Amino acid sequence: MKLFSRNKAAESTKKKSPIREWFSALTFAILTATLIHWLVVEPSQVPTSSMEQTILAGDFILVSKLHYGARTPHTPLQIPLMHQTIRGTEIPSYLTWLQLPSYRLPGFSSVKRGDKVIFNCTTELDKPVDLRTYYIKRCVGLPGETIQIDNMQIYIDGELQLPPSQLQYRYYLKTAENLTERFFNKYNIKEYMAVREGFLIHTSSQTAEILNALPYIKSSGIIVSPKYFFNPSVYPHSRNLAWNEDNFGPITIPAKGMVININQETLEKYEKTIILYDTNQEAHVEDGKLWINGQETKSYTFKQNYYFVMGDNRHNSVDSRFWGFLPEDHLVGKAILILGSIDAMKSGFGKIRWNRFFRSLNNL
Repeated sequence: MKLFSRNKAAESTKKKSPIREWFSALTFAILTATLIHWLVVEPSQVPTSSMEQTILAGDFILVSKLHYGARTPHTPLQIPLMHQTIRGTEIPSYLTWLQLPSYRLPGFSSVKRGDKVIFNCTTELDKPVDLRTYYIKRCVGLPGETIQIDNMQIYIDGELQLPPSQLQYRYYLKTAENLTERFFNKYNIKEYMAVREGFLIHTSSQTAEILNALPYIKSSGIIVSPKYFFNPSVYPHSRNLAWNEDNFGPITIPAKGMVININQETLEKYEKTIILYDTNQEAHVEDGKLWINGQETKSYTFKQNYYFVMGDNRHNSVDSRFWGFLPEDHLVGKAILILGSIDAMKSGFGKIRWNRFFRSLNNL
């Protein structure tokens, strides 16, 4: 009996094989990284210029899940740490066989005006909500507030809002000579296009003033869509309202528990939100009437909060002005830090934007 006990003890102290140790370490690392990504923070790269000059295309940002609270997985059957596709392939990294209700864990703050928020794209209706593409925009309107854009100026509940310092707009430069890429690089202008007698550019008002003082710039001016000029791409795509990206609203941003009477005006403004995003099992509009689960509804109560978000590159951003309100269940987190940045237009070490490493986004 004593000999048996010694042999058993000796067996239990045998070391794991290198392969088993490696597999155990890898499993632990993946589980830890998955939990951190889900509950705490997640890195993400910015693919577009819609937030320039605040956030640049190629910035790697840190997204906090703690601020607004992490979401429980809607699509649990997915490969850890891979969003949408397996890296290097077009093979989906998830299966839609099982879809669960998603809930938000408590966070330590709510969304505030001015926050740079990361969210799932609202227009990718063919994908599960939690696996849609990440976008980043600035929150400009909160649930229950009435927003209006008048000649590019934003009003919330009738009060003019001070714009962020880094906003960009579209300008026309009338020039006396041809301008080169070197010129635009000097003034940090990344988006420009040659047109008759000049250029269309996207830049800040401060840079536009500097350019206007140059001897070979005949004139410069911001390009603004006039009031009542109907842009069919602008939400809610109604000729009756005749809104555009520079003159929009007024419209009240839906809040959880907000009640509206159903009529032509409210259906024009909120039909898309009710049908596509407010978690109704079956909803449609027929002959000017709203039907929910087979019954006509004379009034409607919203089931979740919504937000109005815009890019800081105001004339080159597809945002709430174009696709409508941001549902709360699409919120991923708050952008808090620029980890680093890569300029895809350059090569070698020149691609690295050294001055953007570890830059806080709190005051931008």
